[in-house]
Amino acid sequence: MLVSMKRMCLLVLGLALAASYGAGDDQFTYSSFTGSNLTVDGAATVTSDGLLQLTNGTSNFKGHAFYPTPLHFRKSPNNTVRSFSVIFVFGIISDAFNFSSHGMAFFIAPSKNFSDALPGQFLGLMNEINYGDPRNHLFAVELDTILNDEFSDTSDNHVGIDINSLHSIASVEPHYIFDYKNYKHVQLSLSSHEAMQVWVDYDGETNKINVTIAPLSMAKPTNPLISTTYDLSTVLTETAYVGFSASTGPTTRTEHYVLGWSFGMGGPAPHINMTQLPQLPHVQLRAHSIQKAIQISSPIAITIFFLAIGIIVFLLVRRQLSKADLLEDWEIEFGPHRFSFKDLYQSTDGFKNKHLIGRGGFGQVYKGVLPTSKTEVAVKRVSNESKQGMREFIAEVVSIGRMRHRNIVQLLGYCRRKRELILVYEYMPNGSLDKYLYTSDDKLCLGWQERFQIIKGIASGLLYLHEYWEQVVIHRDIKASNVLLDENMNGRLGDFGLARLYNHGTDPQTTRMAGTFGYIAPELARTGKASPLTDVFAFGILLLEIACGRRPIEGRAQDTPFILVDWVTEHWHNGSLMEAVDRRLQSDYNVDEACVALKLGLWCSHPLPNARPSMQQVMLYLEGQHPIPEFVPMDVACQAAFDTLMISHQSSVGTMSGLSGGR
Repeated sequence: MLVSMKRMCLLVLGLALAASYGAGDDQFTYSSFTGSNLTVDGAATVTSDGLLQLTNGTSNFKGHAFYPTPLHFRKSPNNTVRSFSVIFVFGIISDAFNFSSHGMAFFIAPSKNFSDALPGQFLGLMNEINYGDPRNHLFAVELDTILNDEFSDTSDNHVGIDINSLHSIASVEPHYIFDYKNYKHVQLSLSSHEAMQVWVDYDGETNKINVTIAPLSMAKPTNPLISTTYDLSTVLTETAYVGFSASTGPTTRTEHYVLGWSFGMGGPAPHINMTQLPQLPHVQLRAHSIQKAIQISSPIAITIFFLAIGIIVFLLVRRQLSKADLLEDWEIEFGPHRFSFKDLYQSTDGFKNKHLIGRGGFGQVYKGVLPTSKTEVAVKRVSNESKQGMREFIAEVVSIGRMRHRNIVQLLGYCRRKRELILVYEYMPNGSLDKYLYTSDDKLCLGWQERFQIIKGIASGLLYLHEYWEQVVIHRDIKASNVLLDENMNGRLGDFGLARLYNHGTDPQTTRMAGTFGYIAPELARTGKASPLTDVFAFGILLLEIACGRRPIEGRAQDTPFILVDWVTEHWHNGSLMEAVDRRLQSDYNVDEACVALKLGLWCSHPLPNARPSMQQVMLYLEGQHPIPEFVPMDVACQAAFDTLMISHQSSVGTMSGLSGGR
């Protein structure tokens, strides 16, 4: 009898484990992670209480957890990604209420190896080199609690859908609707120390991706938080792993938890038994702390109420005074170019994020409409705590403001308020060139005639800066994202935040390295001394970039990087130069112009500065007034040695504030 009872107990236990941990190859459920067979790495572990803990509060650390076996995401006969559904319950605990150090993500990836991924803003999923690489084959839903400008995050509390990158294709602040008729909703804080539910649903027939979020006590809301369309058949591999990733940064001790998880392929994910879920740590302590705080604050509540009225009045008056403009004696001579802060504030609707169109080297850029003239402008808001540095910068900017050239974005004026500088530029409705070179939308892809016109326009603008203006101007940050396109798709050189000026006939004095990786001339990487020829080098790289439709440097952390100038040089040596032209043009281009562009790009980007042409010569060749003389690009092996030296030097100074990351 005793043996029989033992067998019965083992049978019941086995059935319970099967119900908890899986229901076949296409679905599984975890209502607790005790005894689970998950694969974990980094800080991730399963606690004695049955929680899946992804991070443990250690700064700048990451953790991953995977379902142990890969799942088959594609189906016959068309080999498209199947429909799938995910439910999980998560919680983020930190030392500070409603604030934590970075976030977490559910992901689908072809491998369990994330050893090259970085913590912090990369969420343990990617690194500085491979984010945005289509070879990642990564789909993720991020729950992020830090605002990262480099990824264009919408806020410091957002849910986003990521495809091979941390630039989310859709991103929304978390909330749920409680009154559908009047569309009333409640905001949620991912760092609220409370457990929350997330549903991720993909429809393989319509390619619809829905992400829904709600508190643990609620049923699934009818309306999803995010609903977008993306064909995951272009992203996911045939077999892939599902799991979670989380990371921490340098501030605020933060722990990321998953309480329950279910997955279903080809249908809805199985139900999670909420009564079996483990409890988040510190929840009881937090509730007690709030109750205690209320008790302590009650005796002074009446006093605070009366003081609040006075404080509000004070702040309103102070806010109006803060909009007043400053005017110093040294600024009087620049009066005609000076805008009032009130006008710029009104033109951008109070510098609201909905008008944000970009971030430059010195601040955020907003689209504005001047209230009197109704002129569209780009308003760059610059902050600088150094008063002396600000004055020098204003004097330099006002000098640049006197420039007039059809291929240079014109600075219309400026505004001073306390230690803040606001610059007003012409508005360029078609944005920056890089958006058109690397778009996946064939309708936005530039034709050859437009590309060659942009090349000649930027060359003309650089010639004006180097030789025809009253001073020599070295731009120091020529790249595709700093080439802006007006309403007629003419190229305009913009963002002079790193520019340096000096008198004709003298030598430039700057010895501080500045620029963007991939465009920095070898001598600049070694000496830090910029000159017109370092601009010529960057222009040569830009010229190759426009003609080939490829970035200057590509590659993943574990691979040898692709270097565009080496690749074109190799085609030149092999007699196959035309094969380097952007394939998206489908041979619809002027062969002679393309040959000039590629050869001139190689010549301008020659590692030896004295071997490069001047912008005066460049214009003659682009206009067809002189044929390009026969020249021999540096041998690929020698070029590679220069590139290696440049990249290693850049890595050693990568924290310098003068270096740009491709804004």
